[in-house]
Amino acid sequence: MDIGEILVAIVIGLIAGLLARAIMPGKQAMGLLMTAVLGIVGAFVGFLIFTELLNIGDEDKFDAGSLPGAVIGALLVLFVYERLVGGRQARV
Repeated sequence: MDIGEILVAIVIGLIAGLLARAIMPGKQAMGLLMTAVLGIVGAFVGFLIFTELLNIGDEDKFDAGSLPGAVIGALLVLFVYERLVGGRQARV
């Protein structure tokens, strides 16, 4: 994986994180950096789900075709994050 693919993965992760926050009901208390981290982790999770478990998509790189899987992965990661951390931050 070269630097160009890493940058594309970061951009796709950021877009996936923003889309996941827009789709997920309710208000999430997090900034842009946390959204990007969540999106990047979600993109990786979605990439693994689609390429390894379902054998769908391009296995060797992130590209624009990876965006739907990245958004689904980001939604899963955001859901877990909200259940583990979201309620704790709201009470503080």
